[in-house]
Amino acid sequence: MNTTILLFLLQDGITNGAIYALLGLGLVLVFAVTRIILIPQGEFITYGALTYATLCAGKMPGTARLAVVMGIVAFAFDLFAARRAPQARKIIRSLLVNVALPVAILGLTAFVAGHSGNLIVNFLLSLVIVAPIGLYLYRVAYQPIAHASVLVLLIASVGVHLAMQGLGLVFFGAEGMRAPAISELAFGLGPMRITGQNLAVYGIALALIVALWLFFGYTLYGKALRATAVNRLGARLVGIRTTLSGQAAFLLASVIGAVSGALIVPMTTIYYDSGFLIGLKGFVAAIIGGLGSYPVTAAAAIVVGIVEAMSSFYASDYKEVIVFTLIIPVLFVRSLSAPAVEEEKD
Repeated sequence: MNTTILLFLLQDGITNGAIYALLGLGLVLVFAVTRIILIPQGEFITYGALTYATLCAGKMPGTARLAVVMGIVAFAFDLFAARRAPQARKIIRSLLVNVALPVAILGLTAFVAGHSGNLIVNFLLSLVIVAPIGLYLYRVAYQPIAHASVLVLLIASVGVHLAMQGLGLVFFGAEGMRAPAISELAFGLGPMRITGQNLAVYGIALALIVALWLFFGYTLYGKALRATAVNRLGARLVGIRTTLSGQAAFLLASVIGAVSGALIVPMTTIYYDSGFLIGLKGFVAAIIGGLGSYPVTAAAAIVVGIVEAMSSFYASDYKEVIVFTLIIPVLFVRSLSAPAVEEEKD
């Protein structure tokens, strides 16, 4: 290996690591607030990527219809929960959020699809389409069992992952898709070639990381989410709505996943099941970060990306094995140093 190849591998590793950092932060956020290991995070990547690619192809993405169906189911859940003590204000709010919002997004998507060649518009619309799916997913699949054990929540996540992966096959088919880059900018930096897509990945990843840091550190709602992460029961006792916190966590996770997918799809072909493997690498970073530390998770994600890039050069057939092996020594050390604790009872 010479210096030029090393620089190319480092560039590739940092680019992938920036994506894994976003995914790892989303996983840490959801687990900290809800105790849910969000295996379907990979499906948000797939949905965001393929929705963006479909819009760029001038077609109507099936995820817009999925959001409407899931919203109606979530509204039905709210009606059933309010059957004994119905409150008009809550029902109207649920109707607006769960039915009116996805229907409006569906109408906007139908208007834009095939009429807009603007990549930024398609990028933003793909986020708007996918984001509510996370909100409805929490209401339908997780909120009814929010107080169950971590193991039950993990089993539910596996089931949701399989269901969403199957829906991805239905909506997008088995053929892979790619999308045009957000920017055609390209310039040389020594032996390396920097593209606009690389800069978009770095810039958007950094902006989201800083935005999350500011949100959790300096806003009242962010501090409420942090309080829910520290002690769910204590948060409820001081008036924080933990249900709303879970919905916000899933909404942020779906946005992060959709952004990651839309950034990846111009650089590689994405299939209906591609997001699972990408999400697992973000999970490796989250595990190294202890499912609780945002800075360590971001740093670990960069390491994961670089290790993957180096492995693809030296042992391409085993690069996935090498990446996933990174968590074994981490788990071993944590098992020796972490004290035994009982799971919090709500």
